[in-house]
Amino acid sequence: MTSYVENETDQVFPFDIRELLDRIMDAVTQMEQCPYETTVNLLVTDNEGIRAYNRDYRNIDRETDVLSFPNIPFERAGDFSLAEQNEADYFDPDSGELLLGDIVISADRVEAQAHEYGHSVLREFAFLTAHSMFHLCGYDHMTPEEAAAMEHRQEAVLNRLGITRE
Repeated sequence: MTSYVENETDQVFPFDIRELLDRIMDAVTQMEQCPYETTVNLLVTDNEGIRAYNRDYRNIDRETDVLSFPNIPFERAGDFSLAEQNEADYFDPDSGELLLGDIVISADRVEAQAHEYGHSVLREFAFLTAHSMFHLCGYDHMTPEEAAAMEHRQEAVLNRLGITRE
């Protein structure tokens, strides 16, 4: 498992971002029974930065808390067989790891939402990371059923890691 983290803000978090990402990556890929070692990129930016990504890649000109850019166009969430069929497109040729995708998190929104929801910055950052990891595994929340399934998975991972609401 490989993670790359870039924090382009001055925000200092009271936890190690890479260590948290690694713990969540491991828990999610185990839950999804991913048969491969994986690679994920995480960029921490501010509201202005995430707004630019949202505008440029999704044609939505507003800030958000997290963006997910899956590398694999899953036909079915958690079904990694498509990756096997197109190995050159989805695996790092040097490491052999499955390239799951990219996560962009707004540090500004992490702080604001942690305060708004009355829990720690760690909990909010972990929630957004878990949420995004499930997107990278093909999950979405466009229907109430999809949203409920994704919420259940997110909570299960965070509970397993002991990162609960305070």
